[in-house]
Amino acid sequence: MNVVRFHAPGDVRIEEAPEPATGPGDVKIRVRACSTCGTDVKILNFGHHHIVPPRVMGHEIAGEVEEVGVDVEGWAPGDRVQVIAAIPCGRCAECRRGRMTVCPNQVSMGYHFDGGFAEHMIVPPNVLRVDGLNRIPDGVSYAEASVAEPLACVLNGQNLAGVGEGDDVVVMGSGPIGCLHVRLARARGAARVFLVDLNRERLDLAADLVRPDAAVCGAQIDVVDAVLKLTEGRGADVVITAAAAGAAQEQAVQMAARQGRISFFGGLPKDKPVISLDSNLVHYRELTIVGANGSSPAHNKEALRLIAEGAVPVADLITHRLPLDRALDAFGIVARGEAIKVTVEP
Repeated sequence: MNVVRFHAPGDVRIEEAPEPATGPGDVKIRVRACSTCGTDVKILNFGHHHIVPPRVMGHEIAGEVEEVGVDVEGWAPGDRVQVIAAIPCGRCAECRRGRMTVCPNQVSMGYHFDGGFAEHMIVPPNVLRVDGLNRIPDGVSYAEASVAEPLACVLNGQNLAGVGEGDDVVVMGSGPIGCLHVRLARARGAARVFLVDLNRERLDLAADLVRPDAAVCGAQIDVVDAVLKLTEGRGADVVITAAAAGAAQEQAVQMAARQGRISFFGGLPKDKPVISLDSNLVHYRELTIVGANGSSPAHNKEALRLIAEGAVPVADLITHRLPLDRALDAFGIVARGEAIKVTVEP
């Protein structure tokens, strides 16, 4: 079979590999769709400290069960499934408290285990132990199901930020995560959702799909001033920074309304993790700043339900579909910002 394998920063190859064997606690699947994200591009260029090469990449995975280990119950060949990416241990103090997104023992598909940029892959016992293999609802395609993983991360972020009925929400960053944030905020009853980006072309592409109440290009106008004008001087109830930019986080604090909530959703580059924070704004406006880190198995299940019910449509966000032998082209499309979501279909 063919796989997309990371060997070193700048060295990712499409190469042949033997089909994986199914262990007694494993489920083997035929991968039908594995979507790409900006993290894949980062791994391609810089590697990752959790990846010991060679490693098959890909963590937004959907497929069909091919074979079930002798110790596995509840699954059968032909079942359509989605696989979680971040795998909590389910046993530590945080997991026992229901805080699986911050499990200190977390491992991940495509990092610690071979991922979904392959024709066939193994779902390890770690996933099954935490109920992380999910049935794809009827009417949901494999490609749509693969987007459940990033939507699960968005769900976690909006739960932590308390996005809800009547909120004015600003989403900073118009990539696939930003688009999902816009749609989920609408599904949760937000009054208005504004989309912000520096890249006019990328912003227009996203705005044509998700139709925010306003699209603000930071390369052309002052985004803080623009949001204040859009909200009659109040500021936004919720600001979500779906971009890896310290400047966006600083602007988020400045444009938040009194008692506003700010989600630092996108992590910053490791060499530039420090921002300038006006602490008095946080103090006098009673602002809340929250982080957001990945998703739990329960978030993945909820994401699939939202997709199946049409509450958060994702099919039109998949702007490119490529075969496995063009996976490196997919990474290039993502890196250049030419797409919303690129799905690889082995």
